[in-house]
Amino acid sequence: MIKKFALAVVTLASTISFSQAQDKKDFVKYINTPHTWVDSVFNTLKPKERIAQLFLVRAHTNLGQRYIDSVAQVVHDEQLGGLVVFQGGPERHVAMFNNYQQLSKVPLLITFDGEWGLGMRLPDSTLSYPYQMTLGAIQNDQLIHQMGQEVAKDFHRIGMHFNFAPVVDINNNPKNPVIGFRSFGDNKENVSRKAKAYMDGMMDGGIISSLKHFPGHGDTDVDSHHDLPQLTFSKERLEDLEMFPFKALIKDGAPAIMVAHMNIPSLDPTPNIPSSISKPIVTGILRDQLGFRGLIVTDAMDMNGVKKFFPNGEADVMAIIAGHDLLEVSENSKRAIDLVLKAIQEGRINQADVDARVKKVLASKLWLGLDQYKAVNPQNLYAELNRPSAKQLIDQLSEASVTVLKSTAKIKAFKPSEKTAILNIGLQAPSTFQNIMATALSNETQYYIAADATEAELTPIIKEAKKNKQIILAIHDTRSRPRPEVAASDAVKSLVKKLAKKSIVTFFTNPYAIDGFAGVQKSKTIIVAYQNDDFMQRAVAQTILGQNIPTGKLPVTINKYFRYGDGK
Repeated sequence: MIKKFALAVVTLASTISFSQAQDKKDFVKYINTPHTWVDSVFNTLKPKERIAQLFLVRAHTNLGQRYIDSVAQVVHDEQLGGLVVFQGGPERHVAMFNNYQQLSKVPLLITFDGEWGLGMRLPDSTLSYPYQMTLGAIQNDQLIHQMGQEVAKDFHRIGMHFNFAPVVDINNNPKNPVIGFRSFGDNKENVSRKAKAYMDGMMDGGIISSLKHFPGHGDTDVDSHHDLPQLTFSKERLEDLEMFPFKALIKDGAPAIMVAHMNIPSLDPTPNIPSSISKPIVTGILRDQLGFRGLIVTDAMDMNGVKKFFPNGEADVMAIIAGHDLLEVSENSKRAIDLVLKAIQEGRINQADVDARVKKVLASKLWLGLDQYKAVNPQNLYAELNRPSAKQLIDQLSEASVTVLKSTAKIKAFKPSEKTAILNIGLQAPSTFQNIMATALSNETQYYIAADATEAELTPIIKEAKKNKQIILAIHDTRSRPRPEVAASDAVKSLVKKLAKKSIVTFFTNPYAIDGFAGVQKSKTIIVAYQNDDFMQRAVAQTILGQNIPTGKLPVTINKYFRYGDGK
């Protein structure tokens, strides 16, 4: 019955929606304009089903068939608006999406955290683009626009529609435990430019982009997944700095904004109130003061940052009261829908407001072409998600991000035929960089140094390294999420200090980690690679070998020696 009903709605829509000749380039205008298809679908929905359109349920394919089936039951029984997709495999995801779409009266809106593409959740079988901190170093924003378009192609191919990206938080706290490398940097203008390029690329590619995390998560020392961060800054400081990218991009047509779970007394003095469920922040500031008319979505509602002080579904109700259009990952969506319905009956929530938001969600689905939904074809999926054109762009982005500090002197003087020592810190075996250099150099010796190496272990290595005409110190952070410090022993840090002046020093990690190595500024040539992925290792090798001219600029200030905008 449900599948037939859905097909009937789709058939009706295909004869109506495009005759209205709406301008789909202006997403915000589009979703706030009446549409015949939207009204026709809205009128078929029962009161609970209308509320359900505002909820997005968690979906995985790496937790077993029982979990997949349990979510299918929720989709069927509750007729939710869409999914928030997490880990698994692309083929399994496509099978899941096709199944869930058949169970839904209204095509599901499928959302995903893809800040660096599908690889953020599907790292083993899809492409990862560079992190936003890496992108922040690039001087050609057109490359980032192209990345947005490629990410959109990936989303379309796998059957997803809405990317919770880019992050527009200004990372002005180097010790931030949750943003860091996910930010374009600490300069508000650069963050805004880079975010616009990425946002526009995705929108031009036909998917919805969502800025996050309003009003700005860049200067926190608490991860809102685990607890409620508090921002004690003045409203004036927040408006001038944290909100700057949001304000700029709202003027440029931002389609959606995600609100963070943070307690901000200067914006709402209610004790322990997270910004995500604060009406003075969501409606008062974002809607009324900033004039935002796009989609507003919560950060995940199962995070401790929101449920700690407002448990048992009350946070869901308050999120609706606050002004959200979409609620991401409620702890219990059935309970939440019942509570919202009860709140409407009690007068806590205005029915007309809810109806307007439901129509905005439906209009977003229409903008995406879901009125003519087609199942995803699984054939050649892996090959098409790993296409050569996308890999080529990743290499271009990587090469453009490589940042050289101090001078390029040692790169210009580097000769593949000279006797060279490569000291690889944090690695136990060769990786991409080491293999490329071993092939290119005719007289090199490689040393692999554990991050916790002792002085006794390193003394003979230092002695041997000094006998070489050329030395490369390659500092690797093999963690998938590079932190602002590298856990190196005092002996390892001493090695870097002793050899820096004679070496090309390369950091395959978070740029803030440079500050942990005293004396590194004595090197004439320091290369910042931002992350340890193969594509960055290739780019650095090409740079040292004279095959790539580095143009990257630091997107953050590290210390008094290395500041925002530095780069040769």
